[in-house]
Amino acid sequence: MPKKGGKKGAGGKQAAMTEEERLLYMQQKSQAEEEMARRKEDMLTQFLKDKLQKEERNSAINMHKLTQQWRAVLRQTRAAELRSDIAILSQTFERVLDRKDSVIKSLVSDLSEAEQQSALALRAHLQCLDRLLELQKGRLAALKLQWNNSLEELSSEYNTEREQILTQHQQDSAYLEDVTFAMDQHYGEIDNEARQDYQSTRDELKNRNIEEKHALRIQLEGTVEELWRQFQQALQSYNKATEDRHITFDSLRTKDQRSAKEIDLQMRHLQKIQDSINALRSRLSSGQKESEMSARGLRAAREEVTQKVQQLKAKLTLARAAERKQLANLTMHSNNTTKKLQDIIAKGEKLLCLAEMCRKLETEQEKVLPFYTSSLSAEELNQAREHAMEPPSEELAQAMLDYTVLEKFWQRYNKVLLERLCLEREKVVLGRENQQLRVLLKQYLDGISVSDEVLSQRNPLLMVSRQSLQATPTSEAQTQKRHTVIEAAHVVQHTL
Repeated sequence: MPKKGGKKGAGGKQAAMTEEERLLYMQQKSQAEEEMARRKEDMLTQFLKDKLQKEERNSAINMHKLTQQWRAVLRQTRAAELRSDIAILSQTFERVLDRKDSVIKSLVSDLSEAEQQSALALRAHLQCLDRLLELQKGRLAALKLQWNNSLEELSSEYNTEREQILTQHQQDSAYLEDVTFAMDQHYGEIDNEARQDYQSTRDELKNRNIEEKHALRIQLEGTVEELWRQFQQALQSYNKATEDRHITFDSLRTKDQRSAKEIDLQMRHLQKIQDSINALRSRLSSGQKESEMSARGLRAAREEVTQKVQQLKAKLTLARAAERKQLANLTMHSNNTTKKLQDIIAKGEKLLCLAEMCRKLETEQEKVLPFYTSSLSAEELNQAREHAMEPPSEELAQAMLDYTVLEKFWQRYNKVLLERLCLEREKVVLGRENQQLRVLLKQYLDGISVSDEVLSQRNPLLMVSRQSLQATPTSEAQTQKRHTVIEAAHVVQHTL
């Protein structure tokens, strides 16, 4: 046998080998066996990995196929359900459409009747509005007539007072001018007389001084001639002999004393003349003081007259300012009244427009019965009428009598206000019900649909079965869990 021969050959070779060669051969053989075992292990690992990937691909493809088939089944069942729902809804729609047609026909007949009744109500409403407008126009005409009468009275009073004040002012001005002219003329005459007296006194004093000066000059000339003669004699005597100087000095001293006495006399005479001048000046100053006092009295009288004139002018300006202020207040009140009346007219036009708009939105019942029936009994109505017939005792009650025409309007307004409050409350209640229905509808839709958001939450209509799958042994030795989700409605349909 060749194998036996081979073995024998190997044994012969080993027998022929030395101990070192045998050890080396055994090491090589063990390395070759280890290499062969490692290759087998790698091949087995690669085979298992390829098999695992193939299984994963096959499982993904199978899951995709199952999902597609499951969706097709669900679509078929859902389509059948929707067809039945559409048939039911079409029947319901036709039945509702027939009912609506009958309602529309009845409403058309009711609409024709309601239009006739609304025309009657509109005619009555327009008549009431015409009556209200006539009353308002009459009131405005009376107020305008009263305002015009008061304006004419104030204008006439103002004109008469103005004319009186102007005439009085002219008279006072003429009187003051006359008084001023008379005072100026009187003081002019007094001033002229004082000037003439002063001029005559001055001329007299001047003439007297000239005469006295002339006489003194003549006397002094004589004295000077005599002194000149004596001086000539003294000069001659001096020329004759200088020994006579002492005698000459004495004679000259005596002459000098005499001349001093004469000069003293002349100075006294001049002093007397100066005293007379001072006396005349004092008389002139006293006359000037008297004239100044009289002029001061005249100035005081003139100032009094001027103050009276200023007071009259101030009173006149105050009266003019008061009249101007009164006229401005009257103009302002008239403008305010005009603006208020224009606002009232604009408000009335706005009310008419709103009435037209509201008339289009009225229901049939409101068009037929615009005013609701009173909830009071017959006795209470009679008591209310008797109380209304009594004469009012307060001003507010008397003012309210002018607005009794608007009683029907306030009834309709109160009715609309109550209906509005009721609708608001009903709106709140319906909003809450709508919110609750939305929540229930969302819960129902979440229960019949399949999505990631629904699956992540708790849902009583879904049944989940878990199956533990053991993976093939790998180097990491991990286990994976897969979840199969089945809709409860599908399970119930197939089990039934």
